[in-house]
Order: sequence, then C-alpha cells, then structure tokens
Amino acid sequence: AIDFTLKGEALPTDQAQTPAFGCSMKWAWKNEYTIKMNKEWEEKPVTLEKLSTSGLADLLQNKTDELMLVNFWATWCGPCIMEYPEFITMQRMYGERDFQFVSISMDSPDQEAKALKFLKGKASALPNYIMDTKDKYEVIDIVGKEWDGSLPVTLLIEPRGNIYYKKHGPINDLLLKQKIVDHPMIGRYY
Repeated sequence: AIDFTLKGEALPTDQAQTPAFGCSMKWAWKNEYTIKMNKEWEEKPVTLEKLSTSGLADLLQNKTDELMLVNFWATWCGPCIMEYPEFITMQRMYGERDFQFVSISMDSPDQEAKALKFLKGKASALPNYIMDTKDKYEVIDIVGKEWDGSLPVTLLIEPRGNIYYKKHGPINDLLLKQKIVDHPMIGRYY
C-alpha cells in the first residue's frame, strides 16, 4: 500500500485494507493499567550508592549485555535538574528491553542526602551513584579528556564499553530517544 501511494497510484481493490497487527491502544483498561504502573513505579525504592573512580572506570566498560545510558548530573546544575525526568521516562520506555539508565551525581560526597532527596522526588528507581571523590579531575580523566568539566554529560554505551553516542550539555530528548531506538540492540519495534 505504501509503495502504491508513493507512486501516486490507486490501491488494487484486493489490497485496499489489510489487517493491522500489534497492540491496540484504544482499550479503556489501559488507562487503569497506566495508573497502576505509575503507582508501582513511584513505590519502588530509590537508593544512592557511592562510586569510586575505579568503580566508575569499571562501570563505563559496560560488562553487561545491555545498552547503557549514563548521565552525569548535580543538584546545583539547572540543566541537569530540568532534563532529569526525561531519563526516567526513557528507562520506563526501554527498560524491559536490553537497556539500562544509570545516574551519576557529581555532587560532593557530603551532599549525598541532598542528591538522594532529589532522586526520590523524581522516583529514580534505578542504579543511582554519587562519586566518592571531591577531585572532579579524577572523574574527568576516566570519562575522557574532551570533557571540559561542564554538566550535564550523557553517554550511550554499548556492551564492552564502546561509546555509541555522547552529549556534553543538555540533551535533546527526542534525538536521544531516536539514537536509542535506532541502535540494533533496541530497534523501533518491540
């Protein structure tokens, strides 16, 4: 049908309508299901673990079989705070596939309570870390010398550590979602 339409030709009568295959979006029970799923998500525990620089180096090697989205942020960073809910949305959209979002706070280790409060307010029920060093240059050395130290920084890392996509500064959430679904590990269909 698409080929005929692109050519500007009428559809043959035997191809005028084909059955649609997939998940229907129109059923009322899905609204109730969405409310239930949102409530369950908001009730999940939110934790924050300290991460050493050697732990960070290991994490960035992505020894999993998942596409890993890593975001470096801080509570004092306006763009970080504004975009953070989009990362939760992405985890919820793609988390049942071969995908994992990981949050890394660049707040000082003594600001752990403040960072955890923020994460709880965003229902960030996923791997959340705070760097256990005040020496930000140690972190920059591990992430990459091209990082000028400004936040936020977002990395999309393939298994075995290949960086598929990197963004210094605020993300374009639609572009990042496109990068995720265009990756062969995720795909546009599920």
